[in-house]
Amino acid sequence: GKEQRGVLHGGGSPFLAPRLGGCSWRRRRRLAARPLHAAPPLRKRLRGSSAAPEATGGDRGGGGGPASPPGGCASAGRRASRWWRRRRRLLLVSCPRGGSRGRGGTNMLTRVKCAVANFMGGIMAGNASAEPGNGGVDLPLRFPYGRPEFLGLSAEEVGCSADHIARPILILNKENRRLPWTTGYAEVINAGKSTHNEDQASCEVLTVKRKPGGSNSTPNKNSSVKRRSSLPNGEGLQLKENSESDGITLHYWSLFDGHAGSGAAVVASKLLQHRIVEQLQEIADILKNSAVPPPTCLGEEPEGMNANSRTLTRAASLRGNTGAPGSPGTPPTRFFTEKKISHECLIIGAIETAFREMDLQIERERTVYHISGGCTALIVVCLLGKLYVANAGDSRAIIIRNGEVIPMSSEFTPETERQRLQYLAYMQPHLLGNEFTHLEFPRRVQRKEIGKRMLYRDFNMTGWAYKTIEEDDLKFPLIYGEGKKARVMATIGVTRGLGDHDLKVHDSNIYIKPFLSSSPEVRVYDLLQYEHGPDDVLILATDGLWDVLLNEEVAEAITNFLSNYDPADPHRYTLAAQDLVMRARGVLKDRGWRISNDRLGSGDDISVYVIPLIHGNKLS
Repeated sequence: GKEQRGVLHGGGSPFLAPRLGGCSWRRRRRLAARPLHAAPPLRKRLRGSSAAPEATGGDRGGGGGPASPPGGCASAGRRASRWWRRRRRLLLVSCPRGGSRGRGGTNMLTRVKCAVANFMGGIMAGNASAEPGNGGVDLPLRFPYGRPEFLGLSAEEVGCSADHIARPILILNKENRRLPWTTGYAEVINAGKSTHNEDQASCEVLTVKRKPGGSNSTPNKNSSVKRRSSLPNGEGLQLKENSESDGITLHYWSLFDGHAGSGAAVVASKLLQHRIVEQLQEIADILKNSAVPPPTCLGEEPEGMNANSRTLTRAASLRGNTGAPGSPGTPPTRFFTEKKISHECLIIGAIETAFREMDLQIERERTVYHISGGCTALIVVCLLGKLYVANAGDSRAIIIRNGEVIPMSSEFTPETERQRLQYLAYMQPHLLGNEFTHLEFPRRVQRKEIGKRMLYRDFNMTGWAYKTIEEDDLKFPLIYGEGKKARVMATIGVTRGLGDHDLKVHDSNIYIKPFLSSSPEVRVYDLLQYEHGPDDVLILATDGLWDVLLNEEVAEAITNFLSNYDPADPHRYTLAAQDLVMRARGVLKDRGWRISNDRLGSGDDISVYVIPLIHGNKLS
């Protein structure tokens, strides 16, 4: 039936989608039993097949499972057969009987397939990253699994949303649910790649206040108060007091795309915004004095120094003294100049530090809680009239303004970060475990090609050159594959994010975390610089959307959709997000999920924000 074909062809499971679809049950039985075989040594296994990366996981890897081992002997086949018969009996007993074979229901065979998919997915996710006493299943969860809190779903509704066959799209309740700025949101679960929807999201309005117990010595505080209180009726002083008591308002949106489990994504969705606020609290007073540059050292100037004396001191310091040449008490000559640091750079630094602190917190707490896998992170912070878009991973953000596409993020994959990864491996070759080479070749090197000259690329090259093949070049390359199939150490397809501290190359003791970075790229967009219309929006989405739709396709779809709705309708942005998810998911047909022009739809989790920028006009 169509339900069966949707599971077999629509998902990203390495067992269901690429391998099991369209082959016999006997073949499926052998393939499904392979993870339980004793794996051969890593080097032989990786050399044995050029398709190793495709066999290690879903879209990104990271949970990975084993690469395809070579065919086993007759005894291994008999063991696999016995294992399959026992497993099938258990599944048949656990599944409820009945059900229609028509389009309206799922039959027993479909249920068995779904159960096997979930079971095998659990094995794969567990093998790559779990270690006894290191975030294992015996430890309690840091936070229970669920969908974003702002959706307001009950436990029963969360369970119903995890239908890998129907794949219902979740949106905000029109009657009683509304996000800040009338933001639109929609999501859909994958087509069988993992049991849960591993995407997570959060959206909040926070207040940044001075950190309790912080220093009262605010740079230029007196001069700022004097300048504001000089306004008629003391209006400036009143504004200063209100700003101190109310703090600085911060709008926050985030998307986290998990892999090898949803644990890290759930934790980051609950805590990252608080790490950002903590970092901003340190500089709250500095951010309020936007007319005064941030000081190099906090509290380095006397409280009574006014702006004029400060200017004189700086000018005199360039001459090397504060008085006339040769005058008594002349301070030592300064042979350096100070860089001018903007408030914008302080906010960027606070966000970058918060990402690092979040990653370190996950590393610490994984010994106490079960925090599975890792996640990419894409966040937006609106502060003091500017949008700060921070991305670590392969999610994407774009602004659509007057139909024009403005990219607000870059994807970090093994291909885009090839030179950084190769340079790290070149400088610290022990990280490769004597199993990988940091050099890149157009294809796998064969032993018969030793002594020949082949194209290669090193960390210092963007082009290609020829080198003589040596014995070490036979090792598996650090980065293998291209496009969405590119993997680091044949395991993971993203190079930045949070978590993954226990991730290792399968059947080895080689950790992959040293090659992964938690540092985000932060881009800034000044909302006050433009006058935005009701159709100007910021789109945030996980890679499930961008794998099948181009930036231009998304911009065209959003522009056409919003033009048909009343600009005064606040629900239009939620419906626009739903429309994007539907376009990327597609419709279930005979050959799986299909989108326009009969292209293959996305079988991954998809989460989308549509944030209207017209609210930025009010910030001025």
